[in-house]
Amino acid sequence: MPYYSFDLVIGEEYKNQGGLILENIELAADRAQQLATELSIVHPELKFKGCAVRVTSNENAEVYRTPLDPIPSWMMPGS
Repeated sequence: MPYYSFDLVIGEEYKNQGGLILENIELAADRAQQLATELSIVHPELKFKGCAVRVTSNENAEVYRTPLDPIPSWMMPGS
């Protein structure tokens, strides 16, 4: 099973949030979204700074990114 690392992205800075061995990228993406939600609750000031959680593979390639303050679905075009 692949190993995924999770980072808090603040501007050009990456702060390691740990890593997990997960079955696939879908599970890593779900965990990144959970982490983004948790970080936005614990550090609400980060939501308005364009911060995100990124997921990198074992080869250090970015495979997923989710913002801490996602656009609500009711604000999305075509909703």
